[in-house]
Amino acid sequence: MTKIDMKKEDRCFYSGRKGRFDIVSLPEMNFLKIDGMGDPNRSKSFSRAVAALFALSYNTKFHSKLELKRDYAVMPLEALWCAEDHSVFVRQERSEWQWTAMIRQPDWIDEALFDEVRDLTIGKINRKRDAATDESALRKVRLERWCEGLCIQTLHQGSFASEGPVIRDMHDRAIPEAGARARGKHHEVYLSDLRRTSSDRLWTLLRQPIESTQFGIVPEGKDDQVDVGEELA
Repeated sequence: MTKIDMKKEDRCFYSGRKGRFDIVSLPEMNFLKIDGMGDPNRSKSFSRAVAALFALSYNTKFHSKLELKRDYAVMPLEALWCAEDHSVFVRQERSEWQWTAMIRQPDWIDEALFDEVRDLTIGKINRKRDAATDESALRKVRLERWCEGLCIQTLHQGSFASEGPVIRDMHDRAIPEAGARARGKHHEVYLSDLRRTSSDRLWTLLRQPIESTQFGIVPEGKDDQVDVGEELA
């Protein structure tokens, strides 16, 4: 049985280089998503949401492998962030952040399969005394097709608190230089294992949807993309 790794198949969407901003065009993809608000470092709802996403993602993978004979690698955690005032991201005022935590799924995962896996996962969670998530969080997770379209992105190494200057540079310099303006929500892809990696060694892909302010802007293919997994090895 062949095991699919979407991170390698769509390498340009999950790699980059520090200090360089790349333009990419993302197609429609399949995601498990859950919404919330508040400081992710202090909010129990965020930790329960992430635990719910991973529980459902791994159980969906096992179900697909056993029942459909289609295996794949579970994708990294991602999150969309927004606020009434975009500058709160630069100032790191996290209590005002609204978030959507999410994990990409293969295109063949549909609502019927997801509903079956969720019911099985809820049954398992309800039998545990010290589960990291709960039925309420699991029921808030949805399966959604989503197309992000044209984006600019860069690779950041370091703590989440140190992202501010990079985000400022993206919005104040890189996006205007690309002949574009920001749209939509700030997007982060967490390429490191947050449980095992010190904050100064975290790798995070910072992404912002954009729209052209001039005719002819197109995604640029890069031959020197850095695969973070290979760089960390």
